[in-house]
Amino acid sequence: MIPPGLIVAAPRSAAGKTTVTLAILSALRRQGLPVQAAKAGPDYIDPAFHQAATGRRSFNLDSWAMTPALIDALATAGTAGADLLVIEGAMGLFDGIPGPPRRTGASADLAAHFGLPVILVVDVSGQSQSAAALVRGFLSHDPQVRIGGIVLNRAGSERHLKLVTDAIAGLGVPILGAIPRDASLALPERHLGLVQANEHGDLGERLERLADIAERHLDLDAIRCLASPLRLSGAAPEVAIPPPGQRIALAQDAAFTFVYPHMLDGWRQAGAEISTFSPLADEAPPEECDSCWLPGGYPELHAERLAASDRFRSGLARFAATRPVHGECGGYMVLGESLTDGNGVGHRMAGLLGHDTSFAKPSLHLGYRALRFLADSPLGNAGTRFRGHEFHYAALMKDGSDEPLIELADGEGRTLGTSGGRRGHVTGTFVHAIAKA
Repeated sequence: MIPPGLIVAAPRSAAGKTTVTLAILSALRRQGLPVQAAKAGPDYIDPAFHQAATGRRSFNLDSWAMTPALIDALATAGTAGADLLVIEGAMGLFDGIPGPPRRTGASADLAAHFGLPVILVVDVSGQSQSAAALVRGFLSHDPQVRIGGIVLNRAGSERHLKLVTDAIAGLGVPILGAIPRDASLALPERHLGLVQANEHGDLGERLERLADIAERHLDLDAIRCLASPLRLSGAAPEVAIPPPGQRIALAQDAAFTFVYPHMLDGWRQAGAEISTFSPLADEAPPEECDSCWLPGGYPELHAERLAASDRFRSGLARFAATRPVHGECGGYMVLGESLTDGNGVGHRMAGLLGHDTSFAKPSLHLGYRALRFLADSPLGNAGTRFRGHEFHYAALMKDGSDEPLIELADGEGRTLGTSGGRRGHVTGTFVHAIAKA
């Protein structure tokens, strides 16, 4: 049975969605409630914090990259055994890209699709009564999106809080709590978002503190009562991404961390076996596997160790001589000839593709991507179409002479040319695939 759910969203990025979401998740788990989290959009990092808070693996739901049937299938499978689903939004509630109705990538798409109420996190620092005007706009902006309650974040003095709450009181939407201004609640960040969950030695203590904050400043009973049943289409479930082999060697360590849970779950459901190995520990892909997957992550932070991992590089080359090897984003960078780190120092990489990448002068590449494969690949035959996402700061310094792997367009359909590379059994691209188009 699918549990009721709600969405935690905000008017903009950096308003405190993740902090409030983690506080709610941690407090409800402390109360003994089996609570399941999900993340709107293509974010890799926040779901790991969700898992730490709930003890259950989080998953992504993306209205642009995923069909409604796939979204329903993931929500159904991902909430098994839970009593509540909490979806953390992305950016501002209505922020997406131009496109067909409810296929824009906005968190509001999920609220309308599932018929779930939204808890709107409003950062009230630097304003008082004006917060009511903002809330009024969100209440009326989309008739299919229901704002079920407000959480005030970064509240100041008692007088400040009274000015805000009195102004919102006449709008007919409940205030579910107010979290005081406290800079120490924020999680550290780096160039791709939050510092990853597994890098925080004090994450357990942070989550306990957030649970304390929620118990002290939020109406958790009202939040639980706000949750509504999910409205599902009943369409046949779809496979997001077919497995690239029967036995898949998956690189997994601090340099290779960005893997969508729904992709791995789909591979396993299709009967594939996944064996992990660590390039940073100088491990080669297991010989018993018939394909190798190098996901994204932070190879630029570990380039020196990767360059010194001779057994990994020689084992990967031996594997690639007879079996498919595919790299996404960071994995694609490692498949190239070299990677220049943030200090301008070049490091030898696997050399299975001919490009060079650099992080010496970071330049943001961000956005949804529609891709069509130009040749057969581990993800499908030539002509196969996927939807995915690109998010990196690395620059391609040398293209190399490899054949391009994909034809690329942005989320609005504008052609971006060809991208990626293929040589023999080796393929790679900066784009993270999310689901078949």
